[in-house]
Amino acid sequence: MKQLLNTLYITTQGAYLAKDGETIHVRVEHETRLRVPIHTLGSVVCFGQVSCSPPLMGLCAENGVSLAFFSENGRFLARVQGPISGNVLLRREQYRRSESQDDSAMIARSVVIAKVANCRTVLLRALRDKPECEGNTSIGAAVLRLAHLANTLQAQCKLDQIRGHEGDAARTYFEVFDHLITESKETFFFRGRSRRPPLDAVNALLSFLYTLVTHDVASALEGVGLDPAVGFLHRDRPGRPSLALDLVEELRPVLADRLALSLINRRQVCSKGFRRTETGAVAMDEATRKEVLVAYQKRKQEEILHPFLRERVGFGIVAHVQALLLSRYLRGDLDGYPSFLWK
Repeated sequence: MKQLLNTLYITTQGAYLAKDGETIHVRVEHETRLRVPIHTLGSVVCFGQVSCSPPLMGLCAENGVSLAFFSENGRFLARVQGPISGNVLLRREQYRRSESQDDSAMIARSVVIAKVANCRTVLLRALRDKPECEGNTSIGAAVLRLAHLANTLQAQCKLDQIRGHEGDAARTYFEVFDHLITESKETFFFRGRSRRPPLDAVNALLSFLYTLVTHDVASALEGVGLDPAVGFLHRDRPGRPSLALDLVEELRPVLADRLALSLINRRQVCSKGFRRTETGAVAMDEATRKEVLVAYQKRKQEEILHPFLRERVGFGIVAHVQALLLSRYLRGDLDGYPSFLWK
């Protein structure tokens, strides 16, 4: 378990969270491990066999602290939250636009352009950092293909066409992703995305990081009064945070992919931290999850120049900025949604 910024992550299996006045009381095998005042938290994230008392769930709801549960592998299970707040007129506008194919396509196009551009930047940085790396010819070809797709998306497109271009970009990017991994290739190799379940160490790491980014984006959307479940690129599906997944598309190359590559290539994670389960899935052990969580929070503290605001903000604030910009676009304060383009 670890408290980072205003999020409490519980990764210790068998932990039990209870209410103690205005404090969260964390016990493991009847031994108190941690006490955290509720007013210092924005969210609590539990992985694996972690349980919470009903009074604690009520305390979190009353104080606006989201309580999210994930499997040990990082698959989202459930979220407990209090009464919905936010501008009902904003949500109505969100729902109206999501029903319109043309309005959805406008937002989806901005998101996908940012995703393609950010994936391209990841590849360009790999070429810059290791100019003699094996596979650079393939990476260079992928860079050109992504540039072509980004230019194609500048024109007006139907929603299905946008999804097609997004799928093409994802294939192009992930076809060369293995070349970006330069250390411990016997363990950390990439043969394509496998999600449920992740079938190798790299996919296990990526899925876990994508889960963290999705949680942060969903919380940011709720914070500005938007419904994380109603998206534009991703369509409605029970239990799926479609709008959160929309914004994750533009952020995950920056917040997740680059971090996963750094953790592997700097040997911050190692083969012994991953195990294959009876189902064939690959899972991280508790120590590795903690290492990843610490690295993720450090990444969120790094400052960048926001491309639209032209102000320096921490990576951890970017999701909140993008949620705010999207809400302002839906309200009519902006002419278009300014997606996040990483330089």
